[in-house]
Amino acid sequence: MDPSRNASVGGNGTLVPQTNDSAASAAGADDSMQKLNQVSNSIQKTLGLIHQLYLTVSTFNAAFQMPLLQRINGLVVELDNMVKLAEKCNIQVPMEVLNLIDDGKNPDEFTKDVLNNCIAKNQITKGKTDAMKNFRKHLLEELEETFPAEVETFRESRAASAAELKRLAQAQSVLPNGDVRVKGEH
Repeated sequence: MDPSRNASVGGNGTLVPQTNDSAASAAGADDSMQKLNQVSNSIQKTLGLIHQLYLTVSTFNAAFQMPLLQRINGLVVELDNMVKLAEKCNIQVPMEVLNLIDDGKNPDEFTKDVLNNCIAKNQITKGKTDAMKNFRKHLLEELEETFPAEVETFRESRAASAAELKRLAQAQSVLPNGDVRVKGEH
């Protein structure tokens, strides 16, 4: 295992990613998976060493003192290796997920709760947006009844402004959403 591959633990217990160059993001994804696999393999090896240590301790007699010490030292070395590997992993685990696991619950509950909260907040935001649209429509209707000439001037000004922005966008090869149009090579 390569000890240069690791994940650092943040102050709140989350694994903090090491920053990667954005140009190497595709290669970074493969590298992240390799680092994660190395940590997983180290965990498996540690579990095997703990099992061997358990067997040695459960059948302990004076003749097994040297193998016991060797297995303890092997476990310490592997735990140190696991920490070094984990320091460079690019993973963040929310504390809520770890708490759910500690409580014996399925960590998918966290994902479900986050998704439900996002849906609820989205509905609230949509409601606010719809309310603002209705308010604008109602305000324009009321203003049109009271100040019809000014509302007509406002609408003409808005239409002219929108047409000018569209013309400028097309002249600069800028798409309406702000992206720059790129011409493909033939």
